[in-house]
Amino acid sequence: MNKKYDRVPELSLNTYINGNESERKEFCEQLWDGFQYFGFIILKDHPIPESLLNKAYKMSQDFFNLPESTKKNYAGVGGGQRGYTPFGTENAKGNAHPDLKEFWHIGRDLKESNENYSRIPQNLWPEEVTEFKSTFQQLFKALDDTGNIMLEALTPSLDVPKDYFETLTRDGDTKLRLLHYPPIPDDADPNCVRAAAHEDINLITVLVAATQTGLELLDRDGKWLPVETQANNLIVDAGDMLARITNDIVPATTHRVVNPVGENVSRYSMPFFIHPHPDSVLKCIPSCIGDGAKYDDITAHEALMERLREIGLA
Repeated sequence: MNKKYDRVPELSLNTYINGNESERKEFCEQLWDGFQYFGFIILKDHPIPESLLNKAYKMSQDFFNLPESTKKNYAGVGGGQRGYTPFGTENAKGNAHPDLKEFWHIGRDLKESNENYSRIPQNLWPEEVTEFKSTFQQLFKALDDTGNIMLEALTPSLDVPKDYFETLTRDGDTKLRLLHYPPIPDDADPNCVRAAAHEDINLITVLVAATQTGLELLDRDGKWLPVETQANNLIVDAGDMLARITNDIVPATTHRVVNPVGENVSRYSMPFFIHPHPDSVLKCIPSCIGDGAKYDDITAHEALMERLREIGLA
């Protein structure tokens, strides 16, 4: 594909949600175009209230400001798939140096009657932060609904039924990650960065714009391109699972979070990783096969566990 963009395209989600047929068609085409070129797009005019996003960031900050001993009371659940993961625990695939971050995982709340109830770790809720549970349950649902809209908007370009991704992701192990990148310690290993170069494992990630800059993607010319947008916009990127089922027509783009230049302050972000149902089979979508599928079929659970082992969380 010839060079087409100098920055990640910014789309108005409202034109898909409330637009006429022509506007919705144009949105789908622009989404597909941006995803093919960058594996990233930016969403403005989305339905998640700014007040909810601001409240969530405040609560995230309140939690990470708790004493380390308190936070560690919530660590080690489900191999780090729920609750707290301490600073310096996770590393990027293929990178021996730990990332300079700590985080908290929130997953889908399933009823005990659900077939996946025993397979997906249950959520933890810190008692020390008032309204933490209700706020992040609300945000989880809002991001989940928005992510489903994004996936639906991909279906015309892939020539699959409108409910293709809805079926694939129903009751999936989707995760909301509250991320804190503290100020870089004076004694930090010079080989360590806030988040080393990596690709996401899941279908798509819906990332609430962070409180500080630092996110970069590796573009088609092999150069690092800053991904910047206004506060409370959403940055959406494709993960390995989407790349796999589209035969790499949609790339899982390498990205990273670099250490701050200038003022050394905390950075907070909230990525929402949309995962398929654990038993979903990831196989090439027929419209993407071309000369043949590049990857063998694999279940979403097998793909996830493979990556968790690679990044030190399983």
